[in-house]
Amino acid sequence: MAKETRPKGYPKLKNYQPTRFMLPTSHYDKKKADRAVTFIENLCHTKGKWSGTRFWLLPWQEQLIRDIFGIVKADGNRQFRTAFVEICKKVGKSELAAAIALYLLYADNEPSAEVYGAAADRQQASIVFDVARQMVEMSPALMKRSKLMSATKRIVNYGNAGFYQVLSAEVGSKHGFSISGLVFDEIHTQPNRQLYDVLTKGSSDARQNPLHFIITTAGTDRHSIAYELHTKAVDILEGRRVDPTFYPVVYGLKDDEDWEDEANWYKVNPSLGYTVDIERLRDAYREAKQNPADEITFKWLRMNMWVSSTTAWIPDAVFMKGNEEIDSDSLKGRECYAGLDLSSTGDITALVLMFPPRDVDEKYILLPFFWVPEETIPQRVRSASVPYDVWEKQGHILTTEGNVIHYDFIEHFIEELGEKYHILEIAFDRWGATQMVQDLEGMGFTVVPFGQGYSSMSAPTKEFYKILMEGRMVHVGNPVLRWMAGNVVIDTDPAGNIKVTKARSKEKIDGIVAAIMALDRCIRNQGQERGSVYDTRGLMVIV
Repeated sequence: MAKETRPKGYPKLKNYQPTRFMLPTSHYDKKKADRAVTFIENLCHTKGKWSGTRFWLLPWQEQLIRDIFGIVKADGNRQFRTAFVEICKKVGKSELAAAIALYLLYADNEPSAEVYGAAADRQQASIVFDVARQMVEMSPALMKRSKLMSATKRIVNYGNAGFYQVLSAEVGSKHGFSISGLVFDEIHTQPNRQLYDVLTKGSSDARQNPLHFIITTAGTDRHSIAYELHTKAVDILEGRRVDPTFYPVVYGLKDDEDWEDEANWYKVNPSLGYTVDIERLRDAYREAKQNPADEITFKWLRMNMWVSSTTAWIPDAVFMKGNEEIDSDSLKGRECYAGLDLSSTGDITALVLMFPPRDVDEKYILLPFFWVPEETIPQRVRSASVPYDVWEKQGHILTTEGNVIHYDFIEHFIEELGEKYHILEIAFDRWGATQMVQDLEGMGFTVVPFGQGYSSMSAPTKEFYKILMEGRMVHVGNPVLRWMAGNVVIDTDPAGNIKVTKARSKEKIDGIVAAIMALDRCIRNQGQERGSVYDTRGLMVIV
């Protein structure tokens, strides 16, 4: 790939200065550094608008490559055995990690090189491998000396009898590796330190020049191996600790730094303006200002801040935008969707009816219903200081006799609701609802299972908050639902998906869960023509 030149305006590192962490006994070997830079810059990008073009290193990347591969001890071996790089998403982490893996396999002059890719699971580790495989496929010089084994996630280099292999999650219990190179992706997702210890403690002792390259975004667990490494890196950067074998790179804001200042965006995102579009970041910022869930995601993945994965989600002022009266008579016969959050026999069961707007001037209308076992109310009031007794007298909570929920009572209540409103679908959590589902289907209702994971919950949860923020949902300020809204905490995954979490919420949130499920069915069925349940089962009269 000889004659392609660096794009105009694409920056290059000028006046390289070796890292200040170079030992007095070490020196900078420009030839070795140039070799690594040249190898990587003759690879190709594999994604987006850059796909197929040469991998021209940005200044921060070239500084890192020259420091890691060019700073050597008196014996000629690298000073740094571990490189820890913590940086936000969308800066080309996978491309850089893949390029380093390939250099370690093909150009590091290591006989029988063993380069491994690791992550929280094989699928995550395969992301870097798949980029590396495509880079090899785009390089005729590498292809002619390689065997690509996609099924087993292995690249063999015939030139030095070496290989690059993705590891399965089960290797955490295995030993016996002779690692010359390790690429550890997104270590913040590791459930514990076991895999890291197996791959880094003694596994490279037989190698003269091993490199463990760890690249990750910030995480959410301050008791994790990732935070331990983060703390070590920051301590080295700020002069509180010395480890000449550990190369620290941390691009991220501290807790007390201003995440809303655009100058700080450039500080933590050295690829901004090149692989990351500033307008995309501004769009994400505007969303973050309107939604606490998006704010935590922005801080975490865009500003690379160590934040909690949970956050209180619905401010009371946002919820109470829906505190408007509802003309219940006008809802008779109207189409709606239901969400049913079925409790264990001793807890709260919630049903929410969601009436979708019929035109652009209407709002969503939410009707919630709650049940608890009657005999549990005094204990609930004493233990939680929550006014269940008052809510019951006011009619906001319904009770069933005894100390357990009687599901047949709820089934008959839903049946009566079905005579008053046109309930098109009832969404329910799959867990523990088998018998009630069968009973409701027997009554003629369409009952739809609804998962509680990120894939099912993220989109409707975000939409639920958006509609509340915009004041497009009416709920009369129902006090039980208002209390539950104030309890809600969300979980966020590394991809920015969210879901409400009962485990981390401070108190009950069943009504919000049911509302999100009902809203999802409204949105999914928007614009579809549906018949009435009574078209098939007929009108039932209760006497």
